[in-house]
Amino acid sequence: MEILWPYENGEVGEFYYARYDHPALAEVERALGALDGGSAVLFPSGTGAATALALGLLAPGDTIALASGAYYGTGRLFETLARWGLRHVEFDQTGPPPDGMQLLWLEAPSNPLLTMPDLAAAADYPAPVVVDSTVATPVGLRPLEHGADYALHSATKALGGHDDVLLGVVVCRDPAAADALRRFRALTGISPAAEPARLLLRSLRTLEVRVARQAASAAVVAERLSTHPKVSTVRYPGLGCLISFDVADGEAARRVETGVRLIRNATSLGSVASLLESRHRWEGDRVPAGLLRLSIGLEDVDAIWADLAQALDNA
Repeated sequence: MEILWPYENGEVGEFYYARYDHPALAEVERALGALDGGSAVLFPSGTGAATALALGLLAPGDTIALASGAYYGTGRLFETLARWGLRHVEFDQTGPPPDGMQLLWLEAPSNPLLTMPDLAAAADYPAPVVVDSTVATPVGLRPLEHGADYALHSATKALGGHDDVLLGVVVCRDPAAADALRRFRALTGISPAAEPARLLLRSLRTLEVRVARQAASAAVVAERLSTHPKVSTVRYPGLGCLISFDVADGEAARRVETGVRLIRNATSLGSVASLLESRHRWEGDRVPAGLLRLSIGLEDVDAIWADLAQALDNA
């Protein structure tokens, strides 16, 4: 695809340079906005979207209230931005947020502890509210309908769904806020290319049926995990594809993740393929040493369970 378009009779047309906009980007943003009920702005990754949102909304000296137990990469990002004068504090998102914050950052559900935020309390908060609903997807939750100002997704996960797209998206309640983010995106160069946008548009056509099957299978697997003698804790919020569960310790978790055959021992989530990994390797003491994160794919649910059960039995 071209990255530039000639002027029309000496005037700039709808598209002129791909860093600002291009046809695939415009089309997929329309589709994403319709899914979440707002105005969508696409970025090259979920972390790119989070970076643009934080820097675009805040100023040096501002503080972000971040849901404790949220995706560890978000906290690492905010630690990195501290050198530019942004601060963050963590809080229990199942209760009311702390006072005096300039941005409230929730996750629905949190990854990998799978807590759900108190959206009603957040809706009354005087500062802008961001809800990262990567795990829930717009099929399971539309944060803007619950009072959030921004919905954030790592589109690399369930929205893309095939492990071949690296993208992120912010969906804004206010179209003017989306326009401001687009200007920030163009000026900073945090702009997505056409081919990933095209692949994402392909994936969105099957999003609802994929998520429905994954959630149905996840409910079955979570119930079966709850009765397995080697599993002490099971977390499943009742929506989406993601389950986390605890085995005895880190050594047991290593034996389980390396003992699966059908399920892939890999990071990420939301794929058509089931994925399993120990999160302690990345997150350390933020999570139990024996915590395993399981993303349910589109395989037959009995086949998923048979593979997981044999790995647990042999751990």
